[in-house]
Amino acid sequence: MLSHSPAREIVQSILPLSRYVQGQVASDPGLLAELEQNLQRPFMREEMQAFLQASAQGINDEEGLHAVLRGLRKQVLLRVASRDLAGLADLAEVMSSMTALAELTIGFALERLYAWLAEPGRYGQPKSADSRVQQMLVIGMGKLGGGELNVSSDVDLIFVYPEDGETDGHRSISNQDFFVRLGRKLITSLNDITADGFVFRVDMRLRPYGESGPLTMSFAMLEEYLITQGREWERYAWIKGRVVAGPREEKPAPVEQITQPFVFRKYLDFGAYESMRALHAQIRREVQRREMYGNIKLGSGGIREIEFIAQVFQLIRGGRDPDFRIRPTLAVLHLLGEKQQLPGETVAELVEAYTFLRNLEHRLQYLDDQQTHVLPESSPDQSLIAASMGFASYDGFLKKLNDHRSNITRHFEAIFATPRTSEASNALADLWKTGEDGVQAEGAQTQLAKLGFSNPEKILECVEEFRSGTRYRQLPQTSKKRIDALVPALIEVAARFPSADLTLERLMQLLETVSRRSAYLALLREHPHALGRVAKLVSASHWASEYLNRHPILLDELLPGQFRDPLDWSRAGERLMRQLQDAEGSGGTDVEQQMDILRHFHHAQVFQLLARDVEGLLPLETLSDHLSDLADLLLDTVLHLAWSGLRRRHRDIPAFAIIGYGKLGGKELGYASDLDIIFLYDDPHADAPESYARLSQRINSWLTSYTSAGLLYQTDLRLRPNGSSGLLVSSIQAFAEYQHHHAWVWEHQALTRARFVAGDVQVGEAFERIRREVLRHPRELPDLKREVLVMRQKMLDAHPNTSGLFDIKHDRGGLIDVEFIVQYLVLGHACHHKELTGNIGNIALLKLAAKLGLIRNEVAEPALNAYREFRRTQHWLRLSGYSDLAGSSSANGKSQKFARVEADYFENEIAAVSRLWNEVFGASTV
Repeated sequence: MLSHSPAREIVQSILPLSRYVQGQVASDPGLLAELEQNLQRPFMREEMQAFLQASAQGINDEEGLHAVLRGLRKQVLLRVASRDLAGLADLAEVMSSMTALAELTIGFALERLYAWLAEPGRYGQPKSADSRVQQMLVIGMGKLGGGELNVSSDVDLIFVYPEDGETDGHRSISNQDFFVRLGRKLITSLNDITADGFVFRVDMRLRPYGESGPLTMSFAMLEEYLITQGREWERYAWIKGRVVAGPREEKPAPVEQITQPFVFRKYLDFGAYESMRALHAQIRREVQRREMYGNIKLGSGGIREIEFIAQVFQLIRGGRDPDFRIRPTLAVLHLLGEKQQLPGETVAELVEAYTFLRNLEHRLQYLDDQQTHVLPESSPDQSLIAASMGFASYDGFLKKLNDHRSNITRHFEAIFATPRTSEASNALADLWKTGEDGVQAEGAQTQLAKLGFSNPEKILECVEEFRSGTRYRQLPQTSKKRIDALVPALIEVAARFPSADLTLERLMQLLETVSRRSAYLALLREHPHALGRVAKLVSASHWASEYLNRHPILLDELLPGQFRDPLDWSRAGERLMRQLQDAEGSGGTDVEQQMDILRHFHHAQVFQLLARDVEGLLPLETLSDHLSDLADLLLDTVLHLAWSGLRRRHRDIPAFAIIGYGKLGGKELGYASDLDIIFLYDDPHADAPESYARLSQRINSWLTSYTSAGLLYQTDLRLRPNGSSGLLVSSIQAFAEYQHHHAWVWEHQALTRARFVAGDVQVGEAFERIRREVLRHPRELPDLKREVLVMRQKMLDAHPNTSGLFDIKHDRGGLIDVEFIVQYLVLGHACHHKELTGNIGNIALLKLAAKLGLIRNEVAEPALNAYREFRRTQHWLRLSGYSDLAGSSSANGKSQKFARVEADYFENEIAAVSRLWNEVFGASTV
């Protein structure tokens, strides 16, 4: 292997591949000796720092500074080139070494030039109005900012400083004047060609106002520029912006606080496709004009197209997901695979192509230390490039190169292709213009009828009302164009569903909701395949349609790949924590922002489940499990956020637990279920009662407060000891005392479905121990039966039904009857059968009771099947929103919704539940 050869042989073997290396070692034997001695190890940042520190004492002027910087550059580039060409270094090492060289030389030069200019006898130190010393920060853009610098690259720089003011030296000048002088000297130290060469070519054209703008500017000037004049292409450029040099005590945070809101929108910015498409078209025109077809950076299938692919996803998602605010292109590509934004095969091909092109780029530049990206035209150089890339012939090399470039082009065009309009949509465009330019309504109605719409006249009225409405007429022209293209597509996609009229009505309602948010219009326009999923969802579920109208940001969840993998609540929790930490990281804790993050997360997860549900991918029991797991995760998160937000805490980790009752406890949550919860603690500290009372209030506030993002959960805290009149939180000892000696039978019934949900595990275990003791306490069956029957009658009286329909939940023979049967069996027989206290759900408990001989299996089986069918129908009715079947009323100031059907529909199921009721309680109780 080459890497095992002596250093001199290795150097000799690569010399033909680089005229630059040949010239350097020929002109300076010392460079050759240094290269051979150190060839086997990478040129690391520490070694560069040591070189600069060792040379620092001998630097007395700018000429000496220039010589030292250029001397280091020669050594670094020689070793990097030699190791790379010899196969000893990979792409990551090359980019890392060159980036480190740039950062260190810029920082080293800046420090010395500042010190010379700031001497008291010259200008002195620049200071702010309140006399704080000001220093310049150097922002690296492009490949330097991304940590992926080329071997012969220029460096894109921007100079900024914190505040305006004046210097305090003998010749006082303004801070800006001082930093302009400093900036010019810094550019000279890097860019000027001396007898020793140069360090880096410097490009300052990315600064605000470009070449016509000031060389340096204050933070305030930068912020004002980005807010008032920042252009779309500058968002793309600033993605990689990073402070690479400046005072160590000056963190990059102030710069990021200025630039990140400009780069990353708070919403999902699908308008970035159009902007990036326009920028790419501009580059393509320039490539064609200058006939740069052999340019592997800017030409078709070049490096820039891969960078565009990576960065368009960053622009779209970086505002919502901080994981996308990273800079290296390869890291972004891998992230796109992890986040399922691109298929794994696409990511692999792009990563391989990027690595190939960057290695080729370096080999082109090794030839003569020129910043070139163009394939050579001379036959000798072509042979050198082929050999340095590991190919026997230039033709073989070109074939591989063209394979990579065609892959890049294919993926680029798939992502950035201008949305196409189907023939059907083109034909339907006139429907949108009915009444304009002589377009006749009669012909439009006929066309709609042929598509399958049952009431074409009403559809046209709906479309015309939208088009003539104030909202549409006041929209910017860009949004109008998007809507003009979307409406025919909505009509076309709605016609595919049996309930075409209803589907289109809901789609038009959604379009009106999002019409003022250009990003959502862009999403639907850029992803026409998502329209089919939106249509399927709103067609199948009125509730889903309303949910989407309330939270249109969830449209993103319907893009392809968003629910390709199984749900993983552990990973989802990690993502949530990263988002919350990101909100906390920029100067203090913003509680409202964290509340919004929790709500957005909750909405997104619920919508993911809803989409799977409508697709038929989730059985009801599995859906309820997931909704319960989601609630558990959010309750645990809220508990810790609420505790960390308390000003007075007597311990780091609270000895506190949240207990779930009802549907949460039994893991039967629906999409809009309330959370029945109580709070317990086990802590002898004197401050514990007060601390945990404040914690409980804060948790409830985090859950139930309305913010700009809506509501997290409604809660019901009335199941705590002594109900609404009791303390908000109880000690574990008080809870045990209450349950053993004071609780009503109905409270023990509720306890059968209770479980530890979040918080301190030891408190949770203590609760579970008390729960088992209470449920396993021996009871007189006749007394228990009487108490249960009385409570059942009270519930029946509280929900009178005069509709003539069967109430699936409340009527006799329905869901509550099954739940009461199970609760009676647990309370009456757990003293002899401990396994009955397991929180395994009503269906499993009925099966267990039959297995234990407490009820006959032939009676239990039809009843549990009826229970399952009741739940499915109840779920379907509420999801579908059929107003004639799902009624509502108001009681005790709370809205109550009922799921009701014709009794004949469930005749067999009602009979099955009644038979089990009779077997358990006796026929006289029906």
